[in-house]
Amino acid sequence: MSIASAALLSPPVLCFGLGALACALRSNLRVPAPVFEAVSIYLLLAIGLKGGAELAETRWADIAAPAGAALALGMLIPVWCFLALRRIAGFSVADAASLAAHYGSVSAVTFIAVISYLERAGVPHEGFMTAILALMEAPAIVVALLLARMAQNRAGPTAEDAPAPTSLGEALREVVSAKSFLLLVGGLVIGGLIGKVGLAPVRPFFGDLFLGFLCLFLLELGIVAAEKADAAWQAGGRLLAFALLAPLVNGALGLLAGHAAGLSEGGAVVLATLAASASYIAAPAAVRLALPQANAAYSLAASLAITFPFNVVIGIPLYAAAAGLLYR
Repeated sequence: MSIASAALLSPPVLCFGLGALACALRSNLRVPAPVFEAVSIYLLLAIGLKGGAELAETRWADIAAPAGAALALGMLIPVWCFLALRRIAGFSVADAASLAAHYGSVSAVTFIAVISYLERAGVPHEGFMTAILALMEAPAIVVALLLARMAQNRAGPTAEDAPAPTSLGEALREVVSAKSFLLLVGGLVIGGLIGKVGLAPVRPFFGDLFLGFLCLFLLELGIVAAEKADAAWQAGGRLLAFALLAPLVNGALGLLAGHAAGLSEGGAVVLATLAASASYIAAPAAVRLALPQANAAYSLAASLAITFPFNVVIGIPLYAAAAGLLYR
């Protein structure tokens, strides 16, 4: 109960709840768009810089196994999600591939939330996990789009699932040119070049103020998530069930993979959370290009209105508790 209460009573989670309440009350409360944009840039660059500085002091031999585990998760998760969504839930090829891409990729904001949680709890973790975050963002999207193309080729073109008009290369270029990816990778490179010594002059800005900016960001996300809730309900129980079941299955896979790869308890919690998260920044951009016939409301509502708050409020403390049992 202490783990759950610590998560529920943390400032970022409470700010997320305040945003959802504001939407429910039809308040005019919003974080201005330019401020929200600036805060998102700050958060992504901050975790990139910090991760890069840690990565500069990490031996490549130490990151090889976790990186391999992350790539394996990035290929396995979209496959099982696609098959389950097609054969059990009955989604179309395009919608199943879209959801598989979102749930196979990762959420940088959920990553920020788990790092913040572990730091408050005093649980150490490997500094190179930011590199793992960047590594997991694109592979699952490519796998999901390949699955869609394979299924479409077998079935032949239909009005519902017409062949995508763009190539996989174009979709991948959309991912790597996206703001989130550039800021994360760019921050990693800069942090790796300057190291902890070079980062020291800007640490008060990128470190001490981080939690405050995260609260502002999650306040707005709480509003957005509540606004997307209607689309999730319209899809019926199958989307709700998937959006709640997927993070549990993927979180368990991530936790076991982290343990097998030799990560510390905190590192395994981070990998579990990454596996359990769902992208709502990089994946929508790529899917919009490659699968324009997919219903974007399904993927955004599931990832942002259901899975994201589930992970922040329940999932992260649950993965931490499971890791505590696994690492005894």
